[in-house]
This record gives sequence, C-alpha cells and structure tokens, in this order.
Amino acid sequence: MTQFLRARRRRRRPPASDAAPQPAYAAIDLGTNNCRLLVAEPADGGFRVIDAFSRIVRLGEGLSCSGRLSDAAMGRALRALEICADKMRRRGVTDARAVATEACRRAENAAVFVGRVHNATGIEMEIISQEEEARLALHGCAPLLDCAIPNALIFDIGGGSTEVSWLTTPGAKAQAEGGGVAAPDLVAWYSMPIGVVGLAERHGGRDITPAQYAAMVEESREALAPFAARPEVCDVLSEGRVQMLGTSGTVTTLAGVYQGLPRYDRKRVDGCYMGFDTVQAVSRRIAAMSYGERSRHPCIGDQRADLVIAGCAILEAICRTWPVGRLRVADRGLREGILAELMRASPTRPCNETEKDGQPGPRQSP
Repeated sequence: MTQFLRARRRRRRPPASDAAPQPAYAAIDLGTNNCRLLVAEPADGGFRVIDAFSRIVRLGEGLSCSGRLSDAAMGRALRALEICADKMRRRGVTDARAVATEACRRAENAAVFVGRVHNATGIEMEIISQEEEARLALHGCAPLLDCAIPNALIFDIGGGSTEVSWLTTPGAKAQAEGGGVAAPDLVAWYSMPIGVVGLAERHGGRDITPAQYAAMVEESREALAPFAARPEVCDVLSEGRVQMLGTSGTVTTLAGVYQGLPRYDRKRVDGCYMGFDTVQAVSRRIAAMSYGERSRHPCIGDQRADLVIAGCAILEAICRTWPVGRLRVADRGLREGILAELMRASPTRPCNETEKDGQPGPRQSP
C-alpha cells in the first residue's frame, strides 16, 4: 500500500517555509454497509484530519443468503475505493492501512474482490479478524472514556456483526502519574453475528410493526446472552461502576434525531450523552415513523431509512442486557485507531484527534 502511494502520488505543493512537509496518513474502513476514509497529518499532541470520505456501499447486501459478495455490491465498493485512492494520491499520503471487516470475513469470494480492488486502485485491502477490529475501535474511542470509572463497555453496531468489548480503564491516579492518556486494557470481546443489514433482511426494513420490532430486539438479546453471562462481565456490572460507549451509525443517528439537528453535525454528536430512557424513546419514535418519514429526516436519509430500525433494535437489546443507565456517543472508532497506530513511530507521537481545518476537535472529557 505504502509503496503504491509513494510511486503514484502527485507532487505536493512546496511549503512556505524551509521546514519539511508533514507526512500524511490514511485509514480506510470497508464494512458491510459503509466505506470510510480519513486522511490526517501529525499535529501537536495528536493529528489533524485533512480529508475524509464516507459512502454507503452495502457490500454485504444479500450475503446472508448467498454467502457471496454480489457483482453489484463489489462494483459499488470498488467505485468508492477509487475515490479513496484518488484522495490519498492528491493528499500525498505516505503510509496507509485499508481494512475490511465482517462482509469480507464471511464471503467465500472475498479474495477475488480483494484482488479486483488492488488491480483497479493499488489499495491492498486487509481482511482483519474480529479481535483486531475490536482492538482498533478501542484505540480510536479511548479518549472519550472517563478514567475515573474503572470499567467500560464499548460496542459497534455494524452491518454484518456487532462488536462488544469489555475493558478496564487505568484510573484517574494512574493517568495523572503517566502524564497523559493511558491505554485501557481489553478484558474480553465478543462479535455478535447480527448486524443491521442481516437483521433488516430477515425482519424487514421499510414498514415495521411493533411485533417485528420486538422480535428484532429479542433475537439480539438472545445473541448477546452468552457474553453477558461471563463472570468478568456480569460480576462487575452488579457493582455499578461501569460506563458505556457506543460507536456506530445507529448511535450517532439517534443522537442527531434526539438533538433535533437540521443536518448531522459531528461536533454536536461526538462525545454527547444519552440516558437509556432517551435511547428507548427515540428508538421507538424512529420505529414508528413511516419509511418516507425516515427517508426525509436530515439525520437519517434514504440510504439509512431501511436499516436504522434494525440498528435501534440492537441498541435497545444492548441497553436491556447491560442497564448501565447512560450512554456516551462516539463518532469515531476503527479509522482513528488505525491512524493512531500508523503515527506511533512519528517523532510527534500523536495519540488523539485534534482540530480539522482550524475547527475545534471533539470533546475529550465528560
């Protein structure tokens, strides 16, 4: 990947001073439903996002029935990745990592797709394991964790699966002594084989009855039960010292709907809190909307209108399984984790996201 980008990148505009230009790094996350890109360069204490791209490609459409990526789905993803490759060349990216998750893990023709991507774009897609996906998401979300609360549950509701991680934080004293953000420890993780795409395909996504919604919640609860029963999870939960952090399109969409935003605003959503009563009320409100109402909503749109109810059902199942009482919303995750690791060897040693084009970055504390 790096060799391709170095060979084909365009010459960057020379800097105004004699200082060497900042290296640029890129992270691509190709999931079951979305293709996302972040391009960033090191900044004081972190990194500055200089370009981004996101497109719904539905790579996993029909996968649950056929076991294969369809030609149409691969074509949509390939077109999005061509845009990503062009952005990386224009930004002079010097190092990058492109990962694919659940859809490619499950598809029997994933290797064929990866080869097509490389031939067309030069991007070397890496199909990562469920554990690696959880680990990267944890690194990306870590700055939003409250170090004073010793335990945390992080979840990511994806298109093909839902990743749940249980971790311990270093504690306020350890963080203060360390002089910076100390990394949490991953205690246990679970990949629930249910995501919004498969759940919507089984139960429907356009016009949903209360009975269908209840069935989606129950199916998700049953799938979460084995992980919830693990001693390291249920014993600590009973002590009440747990925080919850959600990173997914479902969670950020609910936060936007709850705040009544006229259009989605990452700065308003990333880092905000929602009580479980609010989560349930907003989820039920969305589930009661018609397909047309969901399509017209500025924080949902026509591309998510048939999937958002399935996401609400999974989220409600998570909240019932672990009744922590409050959820923090993260519009960050796997890509930010990739960038942090790519830049770890940089002399600036960035670890957290900072500002973008002079705008304040996400809030880093409660």
